[in-house]
Amino acid sequence: MLQINAISFSYDTKTVIEDLSFDLQKGQHLSIIGESGCGKSTLLKLIYGLYDLNSGTIFWNNKNILGPKFNLVPGAAAMKYLAQDFDLMPYISVAENVGKFLSNTDRKAKSERIQELLDMVEMSDFASTKAKYLSGGQQQRVALARVLALEPEVLLLDEPFSNIDSFRKGALRRNLFSYLKNKGITCIIATHDSIDSLSFSDETIVMKMGKIEHQGPSKQVYLQPKNKYVASLFGEINQIKIHYLIESEDKEKTILLYANELFLTDISDVVVIVKQSYFKGNTYLIKAIFEHKILFFENPYALPDNDIVCLTADLDTIAMRMTIS
Repeated sequence: MLQINAISFSYDTKTVIEDLSFDLQKGQHLSIIGESGCGKSTLLKLIYGLYDLNSGTIFWNNKNILGPKFNLVPGAAAMKYLAQDFDLMPYISVAENVGKFLSNTDRKAKSERIQELLDMVEMSDFASTKAKYLSGGQQQRVALARVLALEPEVLLLDEPFSNIDSFRKGALRRNLFSYLKNKGITCIIATHDSIDSLSFSDETIVMKMGKIEHQGPSKQVYLQPKNKYVASLFGEINQIKIHYLIESEDKEKTILLYANELFLTDISDVVVIVKQSYFKGNTYLIKAIFEHKILFFENPYALPDNDIVCLTADLDTIAMRMTIS
């Protein structure tokens, strides 16, 4: 188990991580999401042991993870960390980069391991190419293969798909996270992409200003976000006032609804003025005005500008969504 116990960290006088705690079981996958500068990358570096904590403790399998003050070579032996700079050796081949830390005792086993990893990241055709000739996305895929060459117990990934073309990203994600699950490798990924969280992570932590804003199973964090900040990390979000009766008394709640949870209806209290339609491929994102505020919803087809339409949402969704105080 990975245990993060009340850790805090500062760069000089600026606090970056403040009193942060969570546990992660062996083999689980965790996504850390949040706005830029919230402390995601710093948290990964602390877990790996690249920085010294101001306070708190980090344990993996009951072994205390300590920073550079206590280790001649920083970095936990049971872990591998892939930073946003890939640190490949430019003048050697892709295959040599991937096999850099593999033993030469059994050449055949080493070659087979390199091939297995290059197949996973779809870089087999570039095995003999020097790293300096690769694009940024290709370098990122090679760096992913290299960090797995000697299988870690814990893999820490910082925006691992940020430079990869979208047409390759889907297959690479599926290959990588399937591989990690099959091997029982614990994974923590810092990401801006909600797909990493919703499709491939057991748990999600939302960070804001160095603290945990929301934590839970990924699906639950999406369906029942704590506040608008949390919900906004998964897509366009709206705050809408809902009126209801309790013992003949009119009450009002403000709830959060994603753009895809609103749809056209004939009559409702949510009457909006269409301002613009954005084509998304399988649907349109519609920008509208509701009570002098911008509102977003999705529709199968574009709507004329300045058209007046009514919106509603599924009653179960409304009932499930939390109240914003």
